[in-house]
Amino acid sequence: MAILETQQLTYTYSIGSPFEKTAVDHVDLKIEEGEMVGVMGHTGSGKSTLIQHFNGLLRPTSGKVLLDGQDIWADKKRIRDVRFQVGLVFQYPEYQIFEETVFKDIAFGPRNMGLDEKEIKRRVLETAHDIGLKEELLKRSPFELSGGQKRRVAIAGVMAMEPKVLILDEPTAGLDPAGRDKILSHIKAYHERKKNTILIVSHSMEDIAGFADKILVMNKAKLFCYDDTEKVFGRAEEISAIGLDVPQITKVFLELKKQGLDFGKEVYTVPYARDLLLRHLQGKAGEGQC
Repeated sequence: MAILETQQLTYTYSIGSPFEKTAVDHVDLKIEEGEMVGVMGHTGSGKSTLIQHFNGLLRPTSGKVLLDGQDIWADKKRIRDVRFQVGLVFQYPEYQIFEETVFKDIAFGPRNMGLDEKEIKRRVLETAHDIGLKEELLKRSPFELSGGQKRRVAIAGVMAMEPKVLILDEPTAGLDPAGRDKILSHIKAYHERKKNTILIVSHSMEDIAGFADKILVMNKAKLFCYDDTEKVFGRAEEISAIGLDVPQITKVFLELKKQGLDFGKEVYTVPYARDLLLRHLQGKAGEGQC
């Protein structure tokens, strides 16, 4: 069953003014429970507007958003509960840190849910471990931490609410390669443990390729495609044509295909490319020995 679904979802800004613009145009989409989804699109494609509908930050101009099969706007009073179930981490979330200790900052969401102190502590400790924050950091001011640590504190604050769906908007923006890899690896480990649904918005196909089960691509307010990662990268030339950059390794194998060396599969991660080439070379060596 789909955990999130949109039915003819449409959103138009500034209706009736000279600045009227449709940012999401009749999008039909079903995201299954437990999936890890990469969300992509060029600037202005509608991806950010789309994800803000999933937890009710924006209300559709027309169409519906369903959570567990229920229209999230059927009862306005339930929107607060929806936001606990669909957690959204904005870009540069560390700018929203405000508590005096890391523990209190992570505990802010669970405390607003009305949980008791024992449950709050469990969630804070568990989530801090998930995101790679040592327990001794919990007593410190978040403003004493590095940029990458602050980012992880902010993400942990949403994770601690244990949402059914976690949405992260450019969680690695502005980080160095080591910081980016660290956050992505912790998010992947968290997903493997919790088995919840995670959507990550990113401009980096390299990042998306390494973890996503499926990829959702928006283009000019419409859903360009939503499919298994391998199938989406099978449309690499189409994706490039709409202004998105495919992984470098995919470009290499597309060029090899043009040169007559077709491996018959879409290649979008370096480890997979390495294994594919090694098998190919070993096969050639075997042929030479016969």
